Amino acid sequence: MATEIERKFLVTSDEWRQAADTGTPFRQGYLVGAERASVRVRIEGEQANLNIKSATLGVRRQEYEYPIPLADAQEMLDSLCEQPQIEKIRYRVPFKGHIWEIDIFAGENAGLVVAEVELDDEDETFSLPPWAGEEVSGDTRYYNVCLVNHPYSEWRDE
Repeated sequence: MATEIERKFLVTSDEWRQAADTGTPFRQGYLVGAERASVRVRIEGEQANLNIKSATLGVRRQEYEYPIPLADAQEMLDSLCEQPQIEKIRYRVPFKGHIWEIDIFAGENAGLVVAEVELDDEDETFSLPPWAGEEVSGDTRYYNVCLVNHPYSEWRDE
């Protein structure tokens, strides 16, 4: 079984940029965002994938990802996926033995900046970078599938 163990944190400063790569643009949309699982199409730079992820809460979730032709992904995003779509630039930042992914959202989710770190085990210890703030791993509002139906621009001032 494919498993993703991921922790999410809000980003509190731009200090991470000193060690970041050049970033990769992402565009993703959801074909299905249901109670049990979500099915999304993602273009990451010049690569495209179909992704199925369990809708369970917490840091451990089932995840399956399969490459698909870029042209097919563009067509699915344009004609089959829910709106608005997720637009972001992802930066990779090494920090004390882990690669952190910083997502700067655009479009309806502009203003949201989230740091994620993938772990091998739920109890794995890791160092928290100085630019990582509040943990939001268990807050479903920060799940990409939820940001489609309830974008950050609608709730950030709540």
